Amino acid sequence: MANNQRIQLKGRVFITFNIKAVTGLHIGGTESGIEIGGVDKTVIRDPLTNRPYIPGSSLKGKVRSLLEKYKGLRQNQRIGQGYIHSCDDEKEYPQCDVCQVFGVPGERGFATPTRLVVRDVMMTDDSAQALEVSGRTDLPYTEVKTEVSIDRVTSAANPRQMERVPAGTVFGPAELVYSLYDGDGCNVGNDIERLRTLVEGLQLLEDDYLGGLGSRGSGKVKLQDITVTLRVGEKYAEEKQTLGSYDHLEALVKGLETLQNQIRRYVG
Repeated sequence: MANNQRIQLKGRVFITFNIKAVTGLHIGGTESGIEIGGVDKTVIRDPLTNRPYIPGSSLKGKVRSLLEKYKGLRQNQRIGQGYIHSCDDEKEYPQCDVCQVFGVPGERGFATPTRLVVRDVMMTDDSAQALEVSGRTDLPYTEVKTEVSIDRVTSAANPRQMERVPAGTVFGPAELVYSLYDGDGCNVGNDIERLRTLVEGLQLLEDDYLGGLGSRGSGKVKLQDITVTLRVGEKYAEEKQTLGSYDHLEALVKGLETLQNQIRRYVG
């Protein structure tokens, strides 16, 4: 953030929901220490409970990536083996909904605060208990899916084992924290309008996949039991205002304009 900017937090919108795995879900963990003959691709687990979970970084990164492609943004920032979009032009940045919501690298001198925080999402106790008593998982809380690739020249088979969370498992509550700012380089009205960008990203996620192996059937998810609450800047310590509850994402999409108008009335 540039020196001498004056920015005021006007409020925070909290969006909570459950994530249901419609098909098996694979979000990769470390393969270090895997025994010979073991699973090739493991899932990430909470070290305290040994339950698989969805890292907030995976959820945020996937939604951002989908929005970048949906909006046709330049892939100009190298991350690992690939590229993402990140505004590097001070004139471009104020008009870029994706960078305003999801943030840019800290070395950008023109940046304002990132609007969106995404928490890690844990497996629900109900789902964990159901998997524990089922006796049908290959490993604790997960299944092992064997895939076979065929060498097109020699016809040799190359089997691989992938660890997945079974379909029907629920993670939650997920929590998205969306901040509303006003001041130098920020406009609270624009932030409220940009909630539409975040909801579009969640729609894109439901139509795509989360985690790995998506092109081979894994990772289809559904968002459900959605609740939207608000804390207002001047009364931040008071109880959250509940703005709406929605059974599924389609209901939130239909009610988005009403929701935005509610936020405008509270934030002023």
